[in-house]
Amino acid sequence: MKYNYIKNLLTVISSLFILSSCSEPEKKVKKPNVLFISIDDLRPNLGVYGDSIAITPNIDKLAMLGTTFMDAYCQAAVCAPSRASLMTGIRPDSTRVWHLGDKFRDINPDAVTMPQYFSKFGYHTVNIGKIFHNYMPDSISWDEPDLRPKRYLQKDWIGRDGETFYISKEVNESQALKRDSLLKLKSVRYADGWNTGPAWEAADVHDTMYYDGAQTKLAKQTLSRLSKMDKPFYLGLGYFRPHLPFTAPKKYWDMYDPEKIPLANNPNIPNGAPLHSMNSMYELRHYDGFSHIGHPTTENNISIDTVRTLKQGYYASVTYVDALLGDLFSHLKELNIYDNTIIVLFGDHGWKLGDHNSWGKMTNYNIDLKVPLIVSYPGRKNPGAKTDAMVELVDIFPSLCELAGIDIPNYSQGKSFAPLTENPQLPWKTAAFSQFHRRPKVSADGNRYMGYSLNTKKYHYIEWYGWDPNTGTRGEYKNAELYDKEKDPFETLNLADMDNMNTIIPELSKQLEDGWQKALP
Repeated sequence: MKYNYIKNLLTVISSLFILSSCSEPEKKVKKPNVLFISIDDLRPNLGVYGDSIAITPNIDKLAMLGTTFMDAYCQAAVCAPSRASLMTGIRPDSTRVWHLGDKFRDINPDAVTMPQYFSKFGYHTVNIGKIFHNYMPDSISWDEPDLRPKRYLQKDWIGRDGETFYISKEVNESQALKRDSLLKLKSVRYADGWNTGPAWEAADVHDTMYYDGAQTKLAKQTLSRLSKMDKPFYLGLGYFRPHLPFTAPKKYWDMYDPEKIPLANNPNIPNGAPLHSMNSMYELRHYDGFSHIGHPTTENNISIDTVRTLKQGYYASVTYVDALLGDLFSHLKELNIYDNTIIVLFGDHGWKLGDHNSWGKMTNYNIDLKVPLIVSYPGRKNPGAKTDAMVELVDIFPSLCELAGIDIPNYSQGKSFAPLTENPQLPWKTAAFSQFHRRPKVSADGNRYMGYSLNTKKYHYIEWYGWDPNTGTRGEYKNAELYDKEKDPFETLNLADMDNMNTIIPELSKQLEDGWQKALP
């Protein structure tokens, strides 16, 4: 009997072996690729966000295939802090990157950025364009860092930003002369001294003659190469436009009649706002013809014709990038990798176009904090969905991890919004948190402040404190701002000192102090 049992058992094992040897070998499923698209200074003035002026068919088409986040916020409305936060998955008070010149890798040498983290899970990571701040490509983060179009690989241009190139021969010659003079006065300068010239240019040239077009061509060539690899890729592609100067081919300028572009709904600084809430507009002031402009807290001295040209240039630059993206997306489809690629497209912060008597970013107001964010991924279940749930750029890191099927790092200070792509109506965060460091040289009163911002669905609340830059700690409470987002969406009236807000402000102040953890769903 024992013999028969053993005999039968051997027969079963033999049969299983035969079946397993005859079956097809299990195919290893390739993880989805990631195309990570950053667009500098892009506010939500896109067709999909309801802007009837913007000509953005390719971004709008991407939105129809993915999920559009209608209420997304950056953590700081300036490049370096915003990008350091979203690329590390932690917030500015943790990165300790608070203003434009702070270098996150010097401050956090052991930081693990998003591409570094994806590399640990088998991704080949490549950087083209502005992902971190311009002159901080952070080679540690990438398998292939800081790829540039061949004609820009000149020795004198290694420290030069992609935003500083013009077509005009006269402008180029002027830039070189000015740079020589500037470097003699101070050897280390922003953009290596190349950031001079006019605030706009509309040359009648092919798309690839401007830097963003040239790097899109390089991105297509790189994608062709990456598509043949046996591992997934993470390609960070950072566009420089619509950052100043507004340089784009003439055909995109011609798409807009400057007389038909609406002027700002909120042309004055908010009534009752503290003067230190506003930045000095030094970004625009250093371009040709703008050295005379004052602080936004003073009288507006930019002519209406110039205002309209600036707005036309911004829109033209956005449409130029949109056209480049259309070319890029078509190439993904030709390579047959579009359907296995997660695409995330976002702006790193907003930008004032005459709003609050100002131009640029660098405030705690929502015109600077609100950003576009669109995500498309393989197997999406609700293409074309929009969600009004509050999300933050710090959420991108954990979200891409979840969508790619890799572990979310336990140090993440964001929340994966992947569930919203399947159910856009899910109850979500109760607040979004941002901040801005106002330095003495750009403050209207010459003092230093740190402003902490809390956005709820109904209110935008800001508290201002003194700030010690040596220890990175806040000091004495100074004042507050409060805006009713439902009644005053353009933030024109500060309600903080009004008696009828006495019960609201303590609640919002406590919510701000409690922080992001208690706002999670």
